[in-house]
Amino acid sequence: MHTRVLTGITTTGTPHLGNYVGAIRPAIQASRDPNVDAFYFMADYHALIKSDDADRVEASRLMITASWLAAGLDPERTTFYRQSDVPEVPELMWLLTCVTSKGLLNRAHAYKAAVDRNIENQEDADAGVTAGLYMYPVLMAADILAFNANKVPVGRDQIQHIEMARDIAQRFNHTYGREFFVMPEALIEEQVATLPGLDGRKMSKSYDNTIPLFEGGPKALREAIMKIVTDSRAPGEPKDTEDSALFTIYKAFASPVETAAFAESLHGGMGWGEAKQVLFERVDAEVAPMRERYDALMASPGQMEDILLAGAAKARAIAGPLVETLREAVGLRSARHKPVAHQTSGATPVTPKAKPPRLASFRDSDGTFRVRLFGADGEELLLSVPFADPKAAGTLRQTLATLGGAQANVASDGDRLALLIEGKVMATGDSYPDDAARAGASSRLRAALDALASATAEEAAAKAAQASGQRS
Repeated sequence: MHTRVLTGITTTGTPHLGNYVGAIRPAIQASRDPNVDAFYFMADYHALIKSDDADRVEASRLMITASWLAAGLDPERTTFYRQSDVPEVPELMWLLTCVTSKGLLNRAHAYKAAVDRNIENQEDADAGVTAGLYMYPVLMAADILAFNANKVPVGRDQIQHIEMARDIAQRFNHTYGREFFVMPEALIEEQVATLPGLDGRKMSKSYDNTIPLFEGGPKALREAIMKIVTDSRAPGEPKDTEDSALFTIYKAFASPVETAAFAESLHGGMGWGEAKQVLFERVDAEVAPMRERYDALMASPGQMEDILLAGAAKARAIAGPLVETLREAVGLRSARHKPVAHQTSGATPVTPKAKPPRLASFRDSDGTFRVRLFGADGEELLLSVPFADPKAAGTLRQTLATLGGAQANVASDGDRLALLIEGKVMATGDSYPDDAARAGASSRLRAALDALASATAEEAAAKAAQASGQRS
């Protein structure tokens, strides 16, 4: 039996050595367990609560994605995606918000801490507190419950959020009379290392004591390691390894045999400068191959985009049906295929016709004219090239309305689909991560063109019949 484990990564900073040892490395190792169904996501909606620096959030999304992939995360074995690419999550958040008591949110540690600081500073209790901070626990609950995760690895300071997710899930289940959600459990990993920073405190961006993982290359890594605070014992004097940040970091990267040998050298009087060089060489031996992969990924953001979008498609295949079920449960039901309210007995029920695909013409910001084709479900299937002449755009619109899927010349144009007319690309679709996704999009496009041509023909026939009736 597979256990679904879900981990969110907030995208507000640059990954450092402490992130790698404490989170990235153990999570990737855990994902290789054949009994684990691992979900890892860029928590970029959460990032907006913590940072209003758009460039920082954008850069962090790329750097963190590249870091996890470079460290060995396999997107084929896991579900790796951006939170903001799964619209079911914020929709579920609202459904959960409507059953979440304000009293529960009032007890959230982060909110209470902000209120306590304001009161201590003799300010209004809610000064500077955004609705985002207040609603953070509900968004976290949606992240977890959208996939019915069994376990969520968290630090002890996050246990309350898992308990709140359980409370919200139970309230929803009770309100709507079914077990829609499983109860998630906090997974406390006591053995995960907490790496000290340059000053001996926990490595943290808030303390400005971090050692970069990849950014700046080996030069930046070595320069940071050389700044690790040590005591004043000179070369030749025995060094204490018990409270040594330098030794603790070495131990996190070395084998037991290497660690024992390093401790013996320090006890024997190795100088701190030499010890720092040994530490750099040991850390860089593990980091250098990953750094090469990281640099390649950062130079090719489109490759990461494809991976994340493919992961989002996997995630939505799970969250989508669940949210659709929840919409039905709360009464947000489709009127299609419902009986007419005041139908007389014995009358044949009328089944509404399916909504056809549609075309939309518009004028772009540069003054040119374009045409969009939308599927029946609202998916944008094609966007035309720009036309200076609105009549040319109108001609293309008429062609699309009558073309049909069988007659359409659809081909791949890089990672996109292209519609060719007389050998020229006249419209393109969205980008897709792989051949399978593009093949599926091609099938949807041809089906939409067939449905559109059929609807156009029916409309023309109806008008002709009406005109004939008027003449007679």
